Amino acid sequence: MQGTVDGFSYGLVTPLVAYLMASLGGALGLRCTTRSMLVAHSSRPAWLALGSAAIGSGIWTMHFVAMMGFTVKGAPIHYDKPTTFASLGIAIVMVGVGIFIVGYKGATGTALFTGGTITGLGIASMHYLGMAGMHLNGKLEYNTLTVAVSVVIAMVAATAALWAAGQVRGFLWSVGASLVMGLAVSGMHYTGMAALSVHLHGTGAPTSGDSPAALLWPMLVGPLAFLLIAAVIVMFDPLMVMGKPDWTPVEPKPGVPAHPAVHHPARRPPLRPSRQPGRRGSRTPQNR
Repeated sequence: MQGTVDGFSYGLVTPLVAYLMASLGGALGLRCTTRSMLVAHSSRPAWLALGSAAIGSGIWTMHFVAMMGFTVKGAPIHYDKPTTFASLGIAIVMVGVGIFIVGYKGATGTALFTGGTITGLGIASMHYLGMAGMHLNGKLEYNTLTVAVSVVIAMVAATAALWAAGQVRGFLWSVGASLVMGLAVSGMHYTGMAALSVHLHGTGAPTSGDSPAALLWPMLVGPLAFLLIAAVIVMFDPLMVMGKPDWTPVEPKPGVPAHPAVHHPARRPPLRPSRQPGRRGSRTPQNR
């Protein structure tokens, strides 16, 4: 029996909140990636790791906030916790691989293609692994062509976001890129959901797992708390708002002043009093 699927049981509330979560994670991740390009190599891995976790957490939170509005008439939905949180790990790891490639190789063609492909596949893997953790009294089937389109959307969105991060054009540029990224990730999610059809079983044992409400609490306390902490770190870092620094660190060297020399208007040197001819300075002998 074909199940009646409703992806908007709460109207526009869940899509809008999900979009904001994806955009927030994208904004923090892109700013951290930008920041990593302005620091020494010793600090770069920490910023890239923070950016990977921010983007992965934002995408994962977006997915399950959107899934709060997903219902199947006559079939209660439950979620398997290990599979659900494994999808979070997949998102962070694969997004991290793509970000580290661009962070160290730069926003070149090969690096963008490789990093964008891996990051996009990570986004898609998170989505479909999260869907695999959904249990109900029925069978999930997907349209292959629509699934392929959703994967392409994820890869294009990831490549565009990484390219924007490599431009280092300031705070507003990254905010705009994150809004586009959030829109693309949401589009990928709902394209993937459009590929889904549910065939219900007439009878069967009740499904096991946790309800969406049971997952809501750890989902909010965990990834959202992390996104809040990441946002505080980004807000209080001066280079996050300034973009490219307008100064170049000077390595201290012997004999080189730490500050640039200040040029004063040319002044005429004082004239030395000329000695009168024929007059010799007298010397007082030390001992007579």
